Amino acid sequence: MLPLPVVPPPKAEPGKPIYERKPAARARPTLEKRFEEGERKLHPVRTRPGVTERRATRIEPVAQPPRPPRDVTITEGITVRELAEKLDVRAKDVLKELLDRGVFASINQALDVPTATSLAEAFSGIVSVVSFEEEVVQEVTKEEKKENLEARPPVVTVMGHVDHGKTSLLDAIRQTDVAAGEAGGITQHIGASVVSVDGRRIVFIDTPGHEAFTRMRARGAKVTDLVVLVVAADDGIMPQTLEAIDHARAASVPIVVAINKVDKPEAQPERVKRQLADRGLMPEEWGGDTVVVEVSAREKKNLDKLLEMILLVADLRELHANPKAPASGTVLESRVDRGRGPVATVLVQNGTLHTGDVFIVGAVYGKVRALFDDHGHAVKKADPSTPVEVLGLQGVPEAGDQFQVADEAKARHIVDYRQTKLREASLARSAGTRITLDQLHEQLKSGETKELPIVIKADVQGSVEVLSELLPKQSTDQVKLKIIHASVGAVTETDVLLASASGAIIYAFNVRPDRKASDLAQRENVDIRMHSIIYEVTDEIKKAMAGLLEPVYKETHLGRAEVRDTFRIKGVGMIAGCYVLDGIVKRDAEVRVVREGVVIYTGRVSSLRRFKEDANEVRSGFECGVGVSNFNDIKVGDVLECFSMQKQILAEATA
Repeated sequence: MLPLPVVPPPKAEPGKPIYERKPAARARPTLEKRFEEGERKLHPVRTRPGVTERRATRIEPVAQPPRPPRDVTITEGITVRELAEKLDVRAKDVLKELLDRGVFASINQALDVPTATSLAEAFSGIVSVVSFEEEVVQEVTKEEKKENLEARPPVVTVMGHVDHGKTSLLDAIRQTDVAAGEAGGITQHIGASVVSVDGRRIVFIDTPGHEAFTRMRARGAKVTDLVVLVVAADDGIMPQTLEAIDHARAASVPIVVAINKVDKPEAQPERVKRQLADRGLMPEEWGGDTVVVEVSAREKKNLDKLLEMILLVADLRELHANPKAPASGTVLESRVDRGRGPVATVLVQNGTLHTGDVFIVGAVYGKVRALFDDHGHAVKKADPSTPVEVLGLQGVPEAGDQFQVADEAKARHIVDYRQTKLREASLARSAGTRITLDQLHEQLKSGETKELPIVIKADVQGSVEVLSELLPKQSTDQVKLKIIHASVGAVTETDVLLASASGAIIYAFNVRPDRKASDLAQRENVDIRMHSIIYEVTDEIKKAMAGLLEPVYKETHLGRAEVRDTFRIKGVGMIAGCYVLDGIVKRDAEVRVVREGVVIYTGRVSSLRRFKEDANEVRSGFECGVGVSNFNDIKVGDVLECFSMQKQILAEATA
C-alpha cells in the first residue's frame, strides 16, 4: 500500500483568517412567497420497480376561506383579550390590527366603543353595543328556564297632577302621614313602600306631580307594572295628568284611574270620566277597558276596591321573575347619610339581592353591607319587586341607573373605565368669570351676553337631576345657564372653591353650607342661594334673567347653636340645651333646624333661657335653653340657625 501524500497546512496570508466561516443560512420564505417566486418542489416518484425518480411540482398556496359573519356584543371598557374571545380569533391578530392602525396596546388594555366596533368589523363581526348591565341581563335571559320563574308582587306607580291627592291617597292606604312633612305641601322626592292585602304584597312608588319632575315620573313608569292615575273630582284633567298618561303609554303598562276627592260638594266624577274618554281612556262601565274607581283619601272610601282592582289587573299580566338569578334592578333615589355614607333606594326587579353581594351601578361600585326595608328594619335579602335601602356603595349613584350583581374584578374594571371617562368630561368643561345674581341684571343693561355657571347641591339625587334639567331651560338669548357641578349633600368647602374658581352661583336645595364653607363663601364672595321649594328656584332665576333685583326678601344670618342635650318639660314641650357656636341667638327670631346638613324644620324661637332666667339674646360661647315653636323632634347634634328676613324693593325691569 502506498503511503498517503502529506498535505501541508494552508499558509496564512496577512490580514485574512486561515479558515473562513460559511455565510449564515437565509430564513426560509413563507409558502405564499415561494409560490410567487415560482419555486418548484422535488419529491420522490416511483416510476418502475426498483427505480425512483425525483420530479418537480409547483407549490400551490392554501386558500384561506372567508370568515363567516359573527354576532358580537360590545360593552364599554372591553379589553383586547375579551374582544378576541368573542371574535374567536387570536389576541395577537387583534393586536397586529391595532398596530397597523398606529395604536400600541396591551392584551388587557380597555378599548373605547368606536375602536372596538371598527376592530370587530375588520374580523367580519356584526356589532351590537350594549351596556354591561344589559349584557348580563341578556345572558341571564338566555339561560333562564320556565321552572325557575315564580310569581312576583306588582309594582304600582301613582301618578297625577300636583295637589290631586296622590300622596294623601297613599297615606290612607299605608296609614302614614307623608304629605305633612313635604316642603310646600308637595312631593319632591320619589319613594317606595310595600302594602299587604290579604296575604299578597303590592309595591307602591310615589312620584312627584309638579311639572319640574317630569324625568322622575318617567323613571317611575319605566320600573312599573301598572299605573294608578289620580285625578281630582273637583279639578279634572290637568297638564301633568296628560303627561302621566303619555309616560304610562310609552311604558306600555295598563292604567287604573282613581278619581279622588269625591267627598267634596263640588266634585264632578262624571265630568272626569268624559274627559278620560276624550283622551282614549274609556271607563269599563261605559263599555271600555279602563278600570275607574271613585275614592276619597280623606274619608278612606273605596280603598279596598281600588286595591282589589290593582291585584286583578296585575294577575292578568302574569308577572314572574327568577329569584335564583343574579340580582338586578333600578335605583329610585340616592343620598349621603353622615353616619352611614352613600345610601341608595333600589327596586330589585329580578333575582335576589343578598348582603355581601358585589354590584355595579353606573360609575359606582359597591358591596352590600346592609339592607333595610321600607319600614327601616334590617333584612338579609331582597326578593324580586322589593324596594330596599342599600349600604356599602363607594359613591352616590345617579337616580334611574340600573344596578347589577357582578364579579368583583369585572365590576372594578368597568367602574374604573367609567370614572375615567367622567373625569375626562369634567376636565373638558370651561370656566367663566365670577358673577352673582345681584350683578346679573346690571350686566344685562349693558347688552352683554353672559354665561352663568351654576353649582347644584341637594339632599337627594332626584332633586339634583330635576334642577340640572330645569335650570338650563331658563336660558335666554342674553344669558346662558350652565351646570358645572351637581351632587348630593351639604355645601362643602370644595364646592365653594369650585364656584370661586369658575365664577359660579351655588344653589342649595334643602341643604345648608357647613360653618367653614359659609365663612369661605363670604371671603371668596361666592353667592349661595338656599331654597326648599322648586317654585322659588325658578321664580328667582326668571327675575334675575328679566333684569330684576335680588329676591324680595334678603336673609341676614344671626348665629348658630349646637344642640348638646334635650329636655322635655310638661306643658312646654321639648327644650334644646345648646351651646352658641357663633353670632347670637335671639328670642322670636326665625330659626332652622339642620340635621346632617339637611334642613328638617323652619320656625321661630319660642323661648330662650340662660340658666333659670329668660333672655332676649345669648351670644357666642355661652350655653342656653332654646324652644322651637311647634317642633319637638330636636335631637342631640342638631344645629339651630337663627336668621332674619329683610324686605327689599324690586328694581325696575330692563326694557
